Amino acid sequence: MENHKEKILVVDDEASIRRILETRLSMIGYDVVTAADGEEALETFRNADPDLVVLDVMMPKLDGYGVCQELRKESDVPIIMLTALGDVADRITGLELGADDYVVKPFSPKELEARIRSVLRRVDKVGASGIPSSGVIHVSLIKIDTNKRQVYKGDERIRLTGMEFSLLELLVSRSGEPFSRSEILQEVWGYTPERHVDTRVVDVHISRLRAKLEDDPSNPELILTARGTGYLFQRIIEPGEE
Repeated sequence: MENHKEKILVVDDEASIRRILETRLSMIGYDVVTAADGEEALETFRNADPDLVVLDVMMPKLDGYGVCQELRKESDVPIIMLTALGDVADRITGLELGADDYVVKPFSPKELEARIRSVLRRVDKVGASGIPSSGVIHVSLIKIDTNKRQVYKGDERIRLTGMEFSLLELLVSRSGEPFSRSEILQEVWGYTPERHVDTRVVDVHISRLRAKLEDDPSNPELILTARGTGYLFQRIIEPGEE
């Protein structure tokens, strides 16, 4: 039986970037489809059902932000955005809309390839140390099923992207112990921050998780801030513990 080739949708209005990425990603084993603008991106996404989307911000007809918003209404597919050099606000906006990571233009194709591998690996990863053998964790009204990679709040399923779930899984694996932003970035995204702004990826994902899980995101009780360090999940009391 032929191995499944992971499919990547590359969306960029620059034909040269599409050609370079299509060639390089195909050479390392991915099935690649492309789109030249936002409207074509949505149509191609629905037809091709890719495993990951590489999405440029500045495009005609519908920009990358608009595409990201539309995709998040219907899919948890990993999204890596391509943003302009120096536009920190652009990067944060993309993350707030649901992107999993970003790469700054002009970029090294090798860097993008590494980010793609890292995101796909984390999205597929199951299990972490410190998780009960059952794979199910109950905290207040929250139920986290690490086997099915699903989260419920009461009877309602909370939709998390793959990276959001991986971040949550990491935090609960050492509940009550703080993780630094750099440590989270290394463990979940697979790279070490080169600039202080890189850790904003973590901050925005924490904010997104709080918005989905906390009763009052501005006064969180589950995902806490460790001042001067980073973040931690409230200590989970196992049955039988005092």
